[in-house]
Amino acid sequence: MRSQSYRRVAAIAALTLLSNCAVSHELLGTDNGNDANASLGQSGTIQSVFGYAVADEPQAALIGRQILNAGGNAADAAAAEGFALSVTLPSRASLGGGGACIVKMADAQGNPLPPVALLFPPSAAANAGGDRPAAVPTLARGLLALQARYGQLPYASTVVPAERLAGGVPVSPTLASDLQVVGDALLDDPAAASVFAPGGTLLQAGSNLVQPDLAATLETLRTQGVQGFYAGAFAQQLVTAADQAGGGLTLQDLNANLPQFTKPDTATSGDTTTASLPTPPHSAGPQPATASFSALDKNGGVVACAVTLNNLFGTGRIAPGTGILLAAAPHTPPTLAATVTTTANLTFRSATTGTGNGAVSRANAISCPGGVPGGEATCTATADPNGQGLAIGGR
Repeated sequence: MRSQSYRRVAAIAALTLLSNCAVSHELLGTDNGNDANASLGQSGTIQSVFGYAVADEPQAALIGRQILNAGGNAADAAAAEGFALSVTLPSRASLGGGGACIVKMADAQGNPLPPVALLFPPSAAANAGGDRPAAVPTLARGLLALQARYGQLPYASTVVPAERLAGGVPVSPTLASDLQVVGDALLDDPAAASVFAPGGTLLQAGSNLVQPDLAATLETLRTQGVQGFYAGAFAQQLVTAADQAGGGLTLQDLNANLPQFTKPDTATSGDTTTASLPTPPHSAGPQPATASFSALDKNGGVVACAVTLNNLFGTGRIAPGTGILLAAAPHTPPTLAATVTTTANLTFRSATTGTGNGAVSRANAISCPGGVPGGEATCTATADPNGQGLAIGGR
């Protein structure tokens, strides 16, 4: 039985796609398309390729589009968007959180594969301790699993833009709004206050968000990969810092929750099949605060993801010295909403994501009624006007 949140996102997305009121843009991408590592995150003049990127925060969508222009596919672009969101929208996306994706890519020979679900939710630790128990951080492991299986750029290329953004990025209206919801509660944690309220006042839209500790953590992830993050010196630093923040995580916790590629829920209507994220067992209650992102590449590869900290700003505490905002340990597994629709021959038709806080309130979409590859001229993309995200793409 589908959850109420899924039914609502499906209805919103259907109206969005039928309305054909999408936004299509061109993006001048990077300085040098032959050196993705050196140029991602910088402005310049590179020829645009067909593809779309959509995210709940504009900078993340721009990064996804840059990745596509630099020769990456949808898996590369989606991974980069996810890492970027962990910097630009830490109220809903964090290296301390997790999420899930619907993935439809091709095999090594270019043959389209059926959609799969990639699950990496921020789950409760085996023996949650501390005065504010944290979820096991799974975002980095999940995004790198996506990129390792399906991406075509060096994995570091998907981390570089986020690392640069952590050096300083304007606060988006979405983050500013979330800060107003939480209010001064973040000031109770010294590490969080130093990031979100330097000088004692919460950051406003347009203010400069600077996260040097998070930049250093992303550098570790870029240079050392999954092993450097979840094992060794940094892993020990993370669990020690999480314990200081009341999270109660252990090294065993970091390696207990591995990403899972599994079959999605599916529904067929006529010649199209819609794959959606499976509803977690024993899930109940409203959808938590979430963020979403998606990417479509020139070959019809597509990834649609939703991520969460199980609460707005998670535990409200940053693991000191890491810049990582810790997700809250969930009472029940989070329900996340993303779908991908294909034809009988696995041609891409549409991708939708649903996000919100307490209930699904926004739906983003990429729609290609003519299918991709082949019907690129029919494609549009939209970010829900109720949010402050961005849909960007075209040729």
